[in-house]
Amino acid sequence: MAVRTPSSRIRRAVVPLALCAGLTAGLTACGADPDEGTNGVGRLSAPEIEQKAQSAADAAKAVRLSGTLVSKGGTFKLNMRLKQDGAAGSVTTKNSTFELLRIGDALYLKADAGFWAHDDKATREPTEADTEAADKLDDMYVKVPQGDPSYKQFRGFTDMDVLLAGLIGLHGEKVKGDRDQIGGVRTIKVKGGAEGEGGTLDVALEGSPYPLQFARGGGAGVVVLSEWNKDFPLAEPSKDQTLDYGKQLPRT
Repeated sequence: MAVRTPSSRIRRAVVPLALCAGLTAGLTACGADPDEGTNGVGRLSAPEIEQKAQSAADAAKAVRLSGTLVSKGGTFKLNMRLKQDGAAGSVTTKNSTFELLRIGDALYLKADAGFWAHDDKATREPTEADTEAADKLDDMYVKVPQGDPSYKQFRGFTDMDVLLAGLIGLHGEKVKGDRDQIGGVRTIKVKGGAEGEGGTLDVALEGSPYPLQFARGGGAGVVVLSEWNKDFPLAEPSKDQTLDYGKQLPRT
């Protein structure tokens, strides 16, 4: 036997569905609020979200930065722990990987013999003397003299303020993007330009609105920012692990 549903019951079921379908803010009116249980940053405008992220980063005392940067000079892979008075971590280029350690103004570079023997601008093969010199530097901390031309370049990889300023700044009109998750933390995306051509920043929707990931425009790399405000120890390398070359690094 067919069961007939009273028309009034059908109308009671259909009307709320029609209303929900017609609301532009359907999630809020008829379902879960995407900002429920968050820090509320997702409700702000794109420029306001970016400012919140910048302010949180500026106030932080430490961060881990890892990812890939693409520039005219090549591709760099970074894995650095940074704080205001120093840093420790590694940088990988096309030809080598080296470690950096900075405590205050004291900057140390540690690499294998291949790093010291290689020279992109060299017009000759390394001599036996070159190889012997590189072997002595293998896996040793070399103190980078502040007067050496490379000091500023290497230090740039260890300066928290410099790296953050250069890596999380958006260009162009700020546009709100989709919600996502980075490292299990809910985020809201802010894009520079409609397609993110000026970069895309993921900002935490939980806890402090820290920037958790930055995708540079034009496929120029993605960096992940984690361990915000998590302190870490820094210690001078022992004397038997350190070489001091005075005013200039050795050239091979």
